[in-house]
Amino acid sequence: MTHKVFIHRLKLTDFRNYAGLSLTLDARHVVLTGENGAGKTNLMEAVSFLSPGRGLRRAVLADVVRVGAAGGFSIFSEIEGMEGDVEIGTGTESDEETVVRRLRINGTTAKSVDELTDHLRLLWLTPSMDGLFTGPSSDRRRFLDRLVLSLDPAHGRRASDFERAMRSRNKLLAEGRFDQTWLSGIERQMAGLGVAMTMARREMMGLLRGLHDPGGGSGRFPTAELSLTGFMDDEDMGSPAIELEDRYAEMLEAGRYRDAAAGRTLDGPHRADLLVRHVEKAMDAERCSTGEQKALLVGLILAHARLVATMTGHAPILLLDEIAAHLDENRRAALFDRIDALGGQAFMTGTDRAMFSALGDRAQFITIRDGTALP
Repeated sequence: MTHKVFIHRLKLTDFRNYAGLSLTLDARHVVLTGENGAGKTNLMEAVSFLSPGRGLRRAVLADVVRVGAAGGFSIFSEIEGMEGDVEIGTGTESDEETVVRRLRINGTTAKSVDELTDHLRLLWLTPSMDGLFTGPSSDRRRFLDRLVLSLDPAHGRRASDFERAMRSRNKLLAEGRFDQTWLSGIERQMAGLGVAMTMARREMMGLLRGLHDPGGGSGRFPTAELSLTGFMDDEDMGSPAIELEDRYAEMLEAGRYRDAAAGRTLDGPHRADLLVRHVEKAMDAERCSTGEQKALLVGLILAHARLVATMTGHAPILLLDEIAAHLDENRRAALFDRIDALGGQAFMTGTDRAMFSALGDRAQFITIRDGTALP
């Protein structure tokens, strides 16, 4: 049985348009309704800060603080978590030059934001992701890496360490400093990190492919087939990791003068692209209709949520912004049933409460109006 993780208290101070907000919740789903601009997505963004990273908007911390607030923002939550009841508080402290995020778990300062994944896993879907299949490859890489992070928190550190090493290499090349020992050391570090990142991405895709989804194909949401291209394609991945690292290090060494002329590193996991295919229609996602793309994306998020629940034994909390806006009545009902079957808590937003009527008493309905919450 999957253990249900849920937030039962949430308190915000000086977060976006919320001067102060306190919500008491139960284990049911949470539906936030109200006019555009009322603060529905802001509240959901606050919940997303209970995971590592910069939240569902990837915001600069200083921009999250309420306009006119004297200090930083704070988010406090009480959660029935993966390790039992837990209190999590996060927010910012600032001086004239810097804004720093702080995290406390059960009153104790956390060593790293990665500790959040010991207590809950968060997945989200927002309207800004609707163009995922037709937008830049960087958006698809970021999306895939978020999927990996939900099961492998170390993936984020590998990615940031890779970026740091690559910037060092780019700087050396730009300055014409072709020191063999120095460059080789950096390139060997990039090779180890880059191959590890690629293998983690491919492992995630393999897990999603191997997960039987009873609603896929014949259900309301199509099956997505994932592949990775642009760096170490499928035919390259059958070798041991050490051989792949040697191959990538040699690739970097051979490309030094080319990369120096380009002003950037042209080979690596930062150049990979996630390709998605609609299985039932045998069509690339980028060629599908807008509605089909939305259904593919929803199906992919649901499949990944099932994977997280299966792998960890704890259902993730879902943040689904404007999820019902472009779905017909039957598909909305199917979506709510699938969300409920996952066994976790979901936060959903919309302008029209009637669009969520199929949830019935499975959800707690809250009206958001100008930074306040009304039952």
